[in-house]
Amino acid sequence: MSYRPAFACLTLALALSLSGCAPVIISAAGVGASAIFSHHANGQASKTFTAPLPRVHLAVLAALKKMSIKPGTTEKTEQGERITAKAGGRNIEIELEIITASTTRMRAVARNEGGLTVDAATATEIANQTEAAVGRG
Repeated sequence: MSYRPAFACLTLALALSLSGCAPVIISAAGVGASAIFSHHANGQASKTFTAPLPRVHLAVLAALKKMSIKPGTTEKTEQGERITAKAGGRNIEIELEIITASTTRMRAVARNEGGLTVDAATATEIANQTEAAVGRG
């Protein structure tokens, strides 16, 4: 019978020490979900070039060729144009926006099939290769 008070004290001490864990676990779960959403929302690469849109367009095509990615369609948009491509189960979309006559902003997104996740590394590499091609051109 002398074990009951000790067991009660141990249970109470354990309950009090673990009571702070629930908020920590909930916070960690929230951070994880936020990171997934942030990756999806921000899984794009963008760069601004001091070059007119036609020059950046040619640089994008050169970058895709270097990466063995076959371009799909090119369509005009209100601010510039959109180039699509497919590679390795990814749908790639590259938007070129005219900022001034000599400045063009590029935004690249590589979405996995189904569009639920994005491949930020591929989008970043397309932007990097485009930057190198603009420099060469």
